[in-house]
Amino acid sequence: MSIYNELNGSYTNTGDVLIPDLKLSEAEAACLGKWGRMRKRYLKEHRPVLYTNLLLSEKLYPHCAEIECACEGRLDLIVRQMAEQEGVTEALKVADQMEWVRRMNSIRSRAEEIVLHELVYC
Repeated sequence: MSIYNELNGSYTNTGDVLIPDLKLSEAEAACLGKWGRMRKRYLKEHRPVLYTNLLLSEKLYPHCAEIECACEGRLDLIVRQMAEQEGVTEALKVADQMEWVRRMNSIRSRAEEIVLHELVYC
């Protein structure tokens, strides 16, 4: 007798094959943001073994939620540091709003690329 049978596991008969009825617990899936969804998709497409292990151990959504929080914090820090280094200040915002927007968009874009490579695609 298998361990699955000893634990009162049930099977579904499909043709000549018995397939175990496996179900995940009713744990609520975390509401993931941009970074968490990107991490989940990356794992599914490029790291299928890790994705499956996390999914079956019910650690996928907590992992993606943790990545989400880490990415948000890291992005804020990088944007703040880059803006300071490049002299993008409130004074520039008052003097030339369009130049401030251009520079901040550039900084945010570069910061997002850094976060993607440091946390999401690793």
